[in-house]
Amino acid sequence: MKNRRLGGSGLHVSALGLGTNSFGKRADDAESARILDTAIDSGIHFIDTANIYAGTNSERIIGQALAGSGKRQRIVLATKAGLPTGKGANERGSSRYHIQMELEASLKRLQTDYVDLYQIHTFDPSTPLEETLRALEDMVRSGKVRYIGASNYYAWELMKAVGISDKLGLGRYVSTQISYSLADRTPERELVPMCLDQGIGIIPYFPLAGGILTGKYSERGEKPPQGSRAQTDPSFGRFLDERTIALGEQVGAMASELGCSASALSLAWLMHQPAVSTVIVGATSAGQLEQNLRSVELELTADHLKKLDEASLSFRQGEPFAIYRLG
Repeated sequence: MKNRRLGGSGLHVSALGLGTNSFGKRADDAESARILDTAIDSGIHFIDTANIYAGTNSERIIGQALAGSGKRQRIVLATKAGLPTGKGANERGSSRYHIQMELEASLKRLQTDYVDLYQIHTFDPSTPLEETLRALEDMVRSGKVRYIGASNYYAWELMKAVGISDKLGLGRYVSTQISYSLADRTPERELVPMCLDQGIGIIPYFPLAGGILTGKYSERGEKPPQGSRAQTDPSFGRFLDERTIALGEQVGAMASELGCSASALSLAWLMHQPAVSTVIVGATSAGQLEQNLRSVELELTADHLKKLDEASLSFRQGEPFAIYRLG
């Protein structure tokens, strides 16, 4: 497995990471454990979760699977906090009160004394950034957190956080998670240049645009495949239009020429993008994960990259494919 530095930090992460949003939801406990074992045994050592994935089941399953296995020290374990966990006024956001409480709960579920990367799940307009960054600094100093990252921040919000950290001598965010794929190149307008300038690693989520880039969807209006996101989440249909379906078909055609899956090609394209440190991909079965592992070894020529760039250029404009924000 190829490894890369996480932004400008000294931490190295696997080029392909495992996203565990499906654990406890679309993959039961047993299959989730198999996926995790397959990932680690294949060299994937960046494992990403959050306090709200599948309720709290994703963290619980990871904790149970790692307990007593000796694999905890072999991985970079990342989790998040900040999105709502309940209806209470203090059950959301990145106040010192909330994130300290959530960190303790995450550590308990994960059955570990520390997390390697603790990420603020989204920008909190109700909490001063200084409060959040000082709380995160205290977590790092306590040994319960090793590195800190952001997610779903706009470029100006991330830059403001970096400026405050530098001014106050606090630890910087070393990474940021954002929707980024051939079907969503909006981060390239502002976020990518900012991250390159400041040494922040980008961790794309939705790298396959919810399955659009796998080639599983055909003409608009046709019944979606059984078990697909469009079938389980009717609102996903808003993303299926002539442009996205045509892009999926173009990626699929190029993948056929290269003798790989459309998924592997889409993931490999992201790995070739500047500022990208690791690409997290989810899985509902161990077999699905094994197919996506091909992306790490897939060599793309300048001509391949040019064709993919031209096919997806229009997706630099418009709204992000996904972004999670506090109201």
